[in-house]
Amino acid sequence: MEALLSLVIGILTACGVYLILRTRTFPVVLGLTLLSYSVNLFLFSMGRLTIGHPPIISPSAPGYADPLPQALVLTAIVISFAMTAFVIMLALKARAELGNDHVDGGRRK
Repeated sequence: MEALLSLVIGILTACGVYLILRTRTFPVVLGLTLLSYSVNLFLFSMGRLTIGHPPIISPSAPGYADPLPQALVLTAIVISFAMTAFVIMLALKARAELGNDHVDGGRRK
């Protein structure tokens, strides 16, 4: 299971980097989204998910679940949503002002 999860994280990261290096703005936005998904999966997998344990240490419970990875992933989801909305608005503004959607603003010949 660990190999499958690491393979999925690696594929998402590779696809995200490939899309970020494109010349149009829409693939760049998709690449940033894929990178944020891979980071969220990485953070969540590093938290060692435990089932049936409370998130608070108590003398009666045999173990506890670490709430930090869940909090980090939730925060990362909110930040990536805001970042995606901001980048989309920047891309729309650049498209309206320049008349094309190339990342560097140049025209393709």
